[in-house]
Amino acid sequence: MRKVFAITVLLAVCLGSLGISASAQEGDPIRIGLQGPMTGDYAYEGQGFEKAVQLLVDQVNEEGGLLGRPVELVIEDDAGDPTQSALVADRMIDAEVVAVIGAYNSTATEPASEIYNEEGILHITPSSTATRLTEKGFEQFFRVCFLDDRQALFAVMAMQDVIGAEKIGILHDNSTYASGLADWARIYAEEAGLEVAFYDAINPDDQDFTPILTNIGEAELDAVFFTGYHAQGGLLLRQTAELGLDIQWIMGNASNNPEMIEIGGVEASAGTFIVTEPLPQDLEYPEAVEFVEAFTEAYGEPPASVWWLLAGEAFNVIAYAIEETESDDPEVLAEYLHTEFSDFPGISGPIIGFDEKGDRIGTIHALYEINEEGVISYYAEQPQPAAAE
Repeated sequence: MRKVFAITVLLAVCLGSLGISASAQEGDPIRIGLQGPMTGDYAYEGQGFEKAVQLLVDQVNEEGGLLGRPVELVIEDDAGDPTQSALVADRMIDAEVVAVIGAYNSTATEPASEIYNEEGILHITPSSTATRLTEKGFEQFFRVCFLDDRQALFAVMAMQDVIGAEKIGILHDNSTYASGLADWARIYAEEAGLEVAFYDAINPDDQDFTPILTNIGEAELDAVFFTGYHAQGGLLLRQTAELGLDIQWIMGNASNNPEMIEIGGVEASAGTFIVTEPLPQDLEYPEAVEFVEAFTEAYGEPPASVWWLLAGEAFNVIAYAIEETESDDPEVLAEYLHTEFSDFPGISGPIIGFDEKGDRIGTIHALYEINEEGVISYYAEQPQPAAAE
């Protein structure tokens, strides 16, 4: 018996030295990471990420998990900060996750993607739309959101076809997302024959935008496209009203957030247009209706942000790939998503597949307006075509 015990111990040591980890044993959890801004300016979105993904993880575990193993969600706060994001990525690697959902903003997603690529971890962002993120050749990086160049084209169409603008301004905040979206908007505006008479940036750390708003007011523009985030968008709306300026604002999808209206005030926000992916309540797909109902039952209110829904979408894609390949190997999962994954009945609509860069094939954007009650509402008159290919 002593010899048998000694051999058993020796075998266990040898298996460990060969790199056969506990995570490979049947019944041990499959760890999936979720990184996002749980604190800071974007905490509204990060906390929504957690609610949406945890809801779906719980549903999967109630049905027996994946490959007969429970799913464990590893949550890390990057505060939307690139330095914190890199530290989060290191902690995810230490936690032995097979895939990561996140980050929220492109500035935080970019450094994390470098680390996940180096370590061979599957990485899917639900909301980082900066075009350049998928131009680095990272085989295991994907996104379920749509690209900034398509959003920019849609925004230009909205300014031209719906607002009737001829002379426009573009304002960004120098972040990866906002500056990229602004650049694309200028390209498409000029191609469409619009005059881009104002193009500038704010410092997102500032609280007083009076100087730049004064310059915008003096430029006599038909519309101004702000490509930054909702916190600064709210300040711009509030201070526009305080200065008595008549500016027709159109905001990008990072301002698609009820908190922007809280910051700006209902009266100052009313009449502002927003170009964005369709909001959860406006999605009629069966999967979307089911998700909204389950979310509402679990948390007492429907999901307010499209980014929460897309975080859940990213989890569903990962879970589906694991089941289809019967593997939790990130390389196997990435290869499947590139070559075989198609026509997935997503929460946000059918996912035709991913291209060679990891971008979702096909895009859908919609035009919204903040009404007199301070509600972000689907606008009846959509630019045509309403979906960019």
